[in-house]
Amino acid sequence: MPPGDSIIKVAIIEDQRVLREGLAFLLDGTEGFRCTGSFGSVEQALSRISDDLPQVALVDIGLPGMSGIEGIRIMKGRWPDLLLITLTIYEDDEKIFDALCAGASGYLLKRTPPARLVESLNEVVNGGAPMSPEVARRVITLFNNVAPPGKVDYRLTPHEIRLLKMLVEGHSYKTAAAELGSSINTIGTHMQSIYRKLQVHSKSEAVVKALRNRLV
Repeated sequence: MPPGDSIIKVAIIEDQRVLREGLAFLLDGTEGFRCTGSFGSVEQALSRISDDLPQVALVDIGLPGMSGIEGIRIMKGRWPDLLLITLTIYEDDEKIFDALCAGASGYLLKRTPPARLVESLNEVVNGGAPMSPEVARRVITLFNNVAPPGKVDYRLTPHEIRLLKMLVEGHSYKTAAAELGSSINTIGTHMQSIYRKLQVHSKSEAVVKALRNRLV
């Protein structure tokens, strides 16, 4: 619990009604927590979450309409102090790093036991970055596998560096294309060039290498 045993306010963004209601019941039935709102989509959350702004939001990734990852990026930009934790079934590298780059402070799988979920909410409020064990292992493995080879000139163009920076900031190909006034196909072509120059095979590996080598 934070100092003074204050109430931790939590919002839920989850399209499955049974799970959404179950999470709200868990929070309201746990001492020291209060559910400020439960929303079936990012769009609903963006229009209503500020009515009683929480400290933490649990966000699913696979949502109708806007994805949870895009929602995290928007909410983090709109409310910088809002802590966002994904609660999802996805445990692949791309989703994990897209969410973390977008601004998520933690990444939990939906099979997380209720007691661990409550513990994770306390952890994130106190400055931690809770992750399911499987996710933490993938993060460590990916960082270890993309070790910096020393000083290397990757010969990235200014446009490629700008695009890489946008991916590090959590943009998807779609939002990067909109921001740059390009098509998704054009972004894909640039990304293939970036992959080739960085000697990586995925967006998550490119992001890790950019961060480890301070390319952006």
